[in-house]
Amino acid sequence: MKIGYIQTSPAYGDKERNFQHVMDLVKEHAIKADLIVLPELFATGYAFTSRLEVHELGEMPGEETTRFISRVSLETGAIIVAGFIELHCEQAYNAAMIVDGGRVVGIYRKIHLFNKEKRWFTPGDKPFEVYDIRGARIGVMICFDWMFPEAARSLALLGAEVIAHPANLVMPYCQKAMVTRCLENRVFAITANRIGTEKRGDDMFTFTGGSQITAFNGDVLASAPVDRMDVSVVDVDLLAARDKKINEYNDVIADRRPSVYK
Repeated sequence: MKIGYIQTSPAYGDKERNFQHVMDLVKEHAIKADLIVLPELFATGYAFTSRLEVHELGEMPGEETTRFISRVSLETGAIIVAGFIELHCEQAYNAAMIVDGGRVVGIYRKIHLFNKEKRWFTPGDKPFEVYDIRGARIGVMICFDWMFPEAARSLALLGAEVIAHPANLVMPYCQKAMVTRCLENRVFAITANRIGTEKRGDDMFTFTGGSQITAFNGDVLASAPVDRMDVSVVDVDLLAARDKKINEYNDVIADRRPSVYK
């Protein structure tokens, strides 16, 4: 299976410009793949100053960001996982849509909100889920979810073979941590980060780039630069993630002892 990321540099609030940059990268690199991950909030930017701004930039599924992601899916032949602001019942969620062709397969709402996201968004209210698409078992988590080992472990226990991980990383630790997350769960992961700096109101965020594809054994299969947009696609055998044994005697799932975890 060909899996990859698109690392972008969104401009705050300018969806059309951000859509165009993604499509330019798709065409420049002639991307053809099975699964592509875009960053968290790739179309809107990140440095909000009010809940009103979040709601003004948010959308219901089926609106302009969904239509654009459907175009990217058709252009690349890939399942696309991309971050957006989902509006639902007067709430705003930091979410990711999973799109195959013109069809929204699912939506994940970020469970672990970071920093002032707690002021702007409602925490995810649905459990982790794994999507069976084209013979692959795809789990989704967003950015700061990486800090909580329960997130990746929950997806592994549900049978995920690959974790799609849209991100807007500002701390330097995630890429190394994803090696551990993949190794301890024997899953693949695609972390799609962004670059650039956003300064609005009292906040300034500098995003760390370094998008990364990590293998089930902890190997880093692709790594983006920290200061420019980038695309990478690699060919992997997801069946390797179904084997949870690290030697003849140890299986990272079967050897768990939940009864003594307090």
